[in-house]
Amino acid sequence: MAEYRGSVDTIIFRNEDNGYCVMLVKPDQGKAFTAVGVIPYAQEGDLVSLSGEWVEHGSYGTQLKVSSFSFATPQGRSEIEKYLSSGFIHGIGAPMAHRIVRLFGDKTIEIMDAQPERLLEVEGIGPKTLKKIVASYSEHRAAQNAIMYFLNLGISPSLANRIYEKYGSDAVLVSKTDPYRLCDEIRGIGFVTADRIAFGVGFKPGDEHRLASGIRYVLEESLNNDGHTYLPESTFLSRACEILGVNEEEIQRAAQRLALQGKIIYDQVDGENCVFSKSAYDCELDIANRLHQLIRRPIDPDTAPKVHTTLSSGIELSQAQVEALETALKNRVCVITGGPGTGKTTLIRGIIESLQEDRKIALAAPTGRAAKRMSEATGLEAMTIHRLLEYGQGEDELFNRNESAPLKQKIVIVDEMSMVDIFLMRALLRALKPDAHLILTGDSDQLPSVGAGNVLKDIIASGSVPVIRLTEIFRQSRLSDIVLNAHRINRGEMPVVNGKGSDFFLERCESASRAAEGAVELVKTRLPGFMKLDPVKDIQVMAPMKRGEAGVFAMNELLQQHLNPPSDKKPQLKRGQTVFRLSDKVMQTRNDYSACWTRAGEEGSGVFNGDIGYITEVDSENKLVTVRFEDERLCVYDREMLEDLELAYCMSVHKSQGCEFPCIVLPLVGGPPMLMTRNLLYTAVTRARKLVVIIGRSACVQQMVNNNHIQSRFSSLCFRLKELSGIFGGNEA
Repeated sequence: MAEYRGSVDTIIFRNEDNGYCVMLVKPDQGKAFTAVGVIPYAQEGDLVSLSGEWVEHGSYGTQLKVSSFSFATPQGRSEIEKYLSSGFIHGIGAPMAHRIVRLFGDKTIEIMDAQPERLLEVEGIGPKTLKKIVASYSEHRAAQNAIMYFLNLGISPSLANRIYEKYGSDAVLVSKTDPYRLCDEIRGIGFVTADRIAFGVGFKPGDEHRLASGIRYVLEESLNNDGHTYLPESTFLSRACEILGVNEEEIQRAAQRLALQGKIIYDQVDGENCVFSKSAYDCELDIANRLHQLIRRPIDPDTAPKVHTTLSSGIELSQAQVEALETALKNRVCVITGGPGTGKTTLIRGIIESLQEDRKIALAAPTGRAAKRMSEATGLEAMTIHRLLEYGQGEDELFNRNESAPLKQKIVIVDEMSMVDIFLMRALLRALKPDAHLILTGDSDQLPSVGAGNVLKDIIASGSVPVIRLTEIFRQSRLSDIVLNAHRINRGEMPVVNGKGSDFFLERCESASRAAEGAVELVKTRLPGFMKLDPVKDIQVMAPMKRGEAGVFAMNELLQQHLNPPSDKKPQLKRGQTVFRLSDKVMQTRNDYSACWTRAGEEGSGVFNGDIGYITEVDSENKLVTVRFEDERLCVYDREMLEDLELAYCMSVHKSQGCEFPCIVLPLVGGPPMLMTRNLLYTAVTRARKLVVIIGRSACVQQMVNNNHIQSRFSSLCFRLKELSGIFGGNEA
């Protein structure tokens, strides 16, 4: 590491959002050099101590890449005079700086910090000028002191910058009195970071603020990371004790205080004591109540639409399909579930043709890809649930469509319901009219939603609504080994591979490195030549795990290197360990309701977990990346927003839900049993429309087929629905 002390001569570039700087530094000894890095609140004339390594930039030459820094106090008359005359202190120019230093000498900085009123002794400084100087100097020093304070606590420069931007001169005070506020008020700071600050300023493990924040953290982590809407009390206490390092009695007392304040909820599920975050509790209870109200409002048999047994396409419905169609049309709420090739789409078409003669129908799905596929299958417009509910157009709420302004359509059909979490389901139900007709379709054998809850499975298991379970594979679908093998996998049988004319292949190799290399060969040359596929748009690599040689992170880096290599004509921007380059395929990883976008003159906000797009512009100077999503929305990402963007040449199987691709390539060489499961393999292969290629170990595929472990989620929706309906058995049609 190279270390230097010197003055900031010129700020060449600064990103005010994150403190990233490119600046010319004049060291105490030697020639001036360019330094780059996150150095918040550095000003021309500041003295800095820098540590870093020398790097060679393709366009800008040799630079010091700063890894750590501190602000230094100027020493000696000439250094102090240069510092004061740099221009960042309003009211002090070069002549005034000279007069101040001539009067106070080496004690100038000490006097400005402790006795600024003595500046009135300097010729040309009156009360008004003094006020201006003191305000400017105090603000600058306060910012520097706060930044250094947080850096000394082990906080990164960019987070230190965010804290000061939020609280200004109160930043240090807030961190000392209630550092856990930072969890709730600053994006990117969680409980762990706030806890580090708290211990740095002397908080004790049993502090009331700490326990309250830690308890909410335990529940929020289980909600956001594991999908649990509650934790059994014993599990909650065990996790909280482990994370907070205190005994159960202290956790119980703190939790009871939060419960009395209404911030967490204690309730029973199936006779077991459980602990909920308030948001999840309210959400599941509201879903259950609204569904129950819909179910209780029967459809008059005399007004039920006539069943169409022959579709306009000429398809004759089977007797089972006709019975299923009658069930769907006669009930206010119903679920249609089944695997690939079992006729879900045909049944939806039958419902639409039976209903659409005199009624408007809304078709929706959780993702843009799923909505597009629904449109292609039905011939009618389908849209994302967010768009249907008019996200971002309401003044006080996330969605414009709600109880006050319900949807105009009385009939709503939602596809890919396995992807819908409790929060989106609640928003949908709030937007329905009291006499709406709701039809939910999806494959209940797929992985659960990325978001919290277990909505589709809970509704089915509750027995509170009719469930149409489709099992027969129709003749046309029997021609596809993808469909047949998906059902074989679901039954616990090995897929049949590598047959003549097959669309399902297994290429055997034993090592993760060879599987990764083989996947690249398939995507880059072999499959595009074999099936005339676009290697980026038509072929999707998926992996069960994020880490490892054949995991998501490593595969993305390898595929980017081969499919979109660096070039002088392709600007790029690095965020953390990820390089974002012009033309890269990328995916949004978190719902960001505030992200603004444009589309053919239309403006809106909101990009959502799983949205896939391509980088159309990289502004390296201003650290901006523009992404065009598949529905043509253009969104500009600043450096902070890039935290929620990742490369998508390879994606996890969980992230692939709701998507469909012409071809998937699936490296499988091993992994932890809790991940390498039958329903993960089933979900992966059902994402392919034309071709599946597994590359890896046959034994790994066998292990996944045999492993029917389904990681349970703690969710109370099934229990709530049973409780309201008084039903404790199934009700399948």
